[in-house]
Amino acid sequence: MVLVKGVDKLALPPGSAISYPLENAAPFSLDSVANSIHSLFSEETPLVLQLAPSEERVYMAGKANSVFEDLSVTLRQLCNHLFHENSVLNSLPLNSLSRNNEADLLFLSELQVLHDILSLLSRYKHLVKDHSPDLYLLELADLDEIGKHYRADSEQFRDASKILVDALQKFADDTYNLYGGNAVVELVTVRSFDTSVVRKTRTILEAKQERNPSSAYNLAYKYNLEYPVVFNMVLWIMIALALAVTVNSYNICNMDLGYDSIIYSMTNQKIRMDLTFLMPNLEKGVGHWLFC
Repeated sequence: MVLVKGVDKLALPPGSAISYPLENAAPFSLDSVANSIHSLFSEETPLVLQLAPSEERVYMAGKANSVFEDLSVTLRQLCNHLFHENSVLNSLPLNSLSRNNEADLLFLSELQVLHDILSLLSRYKHLVKDHSPDLYLLELADLDEIGKHYRADSEQFRDASKILVDALQKFADDTYNLYGGNAVVELVTVRSFDTSVVRKTRTILEAKQERNPSSAYNLAYKYNLEYPVVFNMVLWIMIALALAVTVNSYNICNMDLGYDSIIYSMTNQKIRMDLTFLMPNLEKGVGHWLFC
């Protein structure tokens, strides 16, 4: 599934696709579909890839972790990849688009993602032709940025739309051929999501859902991308505090109160002065104590 934001409809070639209108478009997720695929085909571990280059969001599961580990997913990696010899920048007709404009490069970087995915799938054909279903969700949002930068009626927006249509048509044909005709490519075009139709409710009578109670495998939870950062911060702060407490405790236990402490060192000097006045009187045989 390819999701294109910023446009209601793309001018696809006649007869190449079947179109249906989309009303009251709301944000959606394929997480439940991915979980169902993993539960039904857990032994075969299918390819599951969800990617949004504009937001630098990526989710890979199953064999996708090994297949797409070299895939450029951040905007910096994608922009650097555009200037390589085998990039789409050397094969696409840019027309009115510019190599020096950031909005144009971000748009072309999303097309580079489509090209890289096909290249990796062609390299791992034995994983593509297995018996487990695969799932791909690609979100392309930089066409909307082209419209905001140049206006929707500009020549740059029309050229970008034409380039995107050609790239999507090639992506669909190559994917269909890689899977031997056992592939369905769905294109969703939406100008913007209608968040007013999304309603979240809570109830105090809501039952707590069990987390996959019927699974026979001890599967790990899905961690957030910021988990390694938070984990390292907490780990090293705890280690630093433990070392600080240990060092301070050792120094306190081995401290000489007469020399290492300001309070007791001042008191020690006063005691010495008192003894200097007391000792001469004891030597002369005075029978009472003198205190200064």
